Amino acid sequence: MDILSILGLLVAVFAIIGGQWLEGGSIGSMLQLAAFLIVIGGTLGAVMLQTPARTFRLGLTMVRWIVMPPRHDDPAAIGQITHWAEIARKEGMLALEGQIESLIAGFTRNGLQMLVDGFEPERIREAMEVEIDAYADRHRAGAKVWEAGGGYAPTIGILGAVLGLIHVMENLADPTKLGSGIAVAFVATIYGVAAANLLFLPVASKLKSIISAQVRHRELILDGLLGIANGENPKLIGARLEGYLA
Repeated sequence: MDILSILGLLVAVFAIIGGQWLEGGSIGSMLQLAAFLIVIGGTLGAVMLQTPARTFRLGLTMVRWIVMPPRHDDPAAIGQITHWAEIARKEGMLALEGQIESLIAGFTRNGLQMLVDGFEPERIREAMEVEIDAYADRHRAGAKVWEAGGGYAPTIGILGAVLGLIHVMENLADPTKLGSGIAVAFVATIYGVAAANLLFLPVASKLKSIISAQVRHRELILDGLLGIANGENPKLIGARLEGYLA
């Protein structure tokens, strides 16, 4: 679990609320349902309009990575690949067939299967690089769902502010309604800017960093499998893969 993500969000929220309280302002004045509906609803609609349904769903499901990112163990992968290299060097590629059953279906298993099946190193590289690129493109598109929200939210906040001021202008003859209109105007702007800079953009950046780590992990595996395919010394393969940990 990524505690830092939860802690960061809490710090940001409490900093804003605490600042409002220290200035003598009412915390309740920051709670405006109308402003919330305008900003969040408008931003959600704009993102939905620009994003294909499949990508939109992926972006929403990926948000759990902020707290529970996909797990991968680079040092363990290096040790495993080095072990496979030793087996292949001593007993041949076909001896690795017994290692396939212990792997969960996915990138590593597909690569090892191609190795056992006797594919040329260049063909293995081509096939696995296509898989890496497809993974990166698909998930980066999902991260851009949140990035798009960060782009739209401040503008929708300004739209909410304008709507609030229109409400004020329509009720100049009734001073009792002026306060609520002005409050919606300013709070909508706060919601837009805060949602973009405290939620949408940080989430997008965090997802992109997680995706980059996942891509790097796959590149490590590909490099190791190609080393085995080319008959390189297991120690040399391990030493080269250690560079990915830097």
